[in-house]
Amino acid sequence: MPDIIEKILDSYWFDILARVLLTLVFWTSGLAKLFDFTANAGIMDDFGLQPGWAYNLVTLILQIGASLMIICNKGVWLATGALAVFTVLTIPVAHPFWAKEGEEAFRDMTVALEHASVIGGLAVFALYSRYRARNCW
Repeated sequence: MPDIIEKILDSYWFDILARVLLTLVFWTSGLAKLFDFTANAGIMDDFGLQPGWAYNLVTLILQIGASLMIICNKGVWLATGALAVFTVLTIPVAHPFWAKEGEEAFRDMTVALEHASVIGGLAVFALYSRYRARNCW
């Protein structure tokens, strides 16, 4: 591996950037739920999650809180696990592709597969964080 790549990969700032990018989808969604609370509570109601305000509140706290834990390297195993479980649970609630047909089914299946990839990324990051802590990079 070229020295410049090793230096980048070993850099503290690259580590932070990776954490921010891994959690980007979660903390931006959490902030959207915070800044437009009423509209997002209505979306929760539309998915049958009632009361919508309570589900919106819990979701935004999870998304922002777990993201901050990962970015700050505190309780990464707990935060990645919580976001992974949350992401799995969104599939039957918001993307039940098996119950749809045509283009709508295809779109939801694509989102479900993307969710699976995000879960894989969270799992790899939990492994990385544990390995890095054990080996004191």
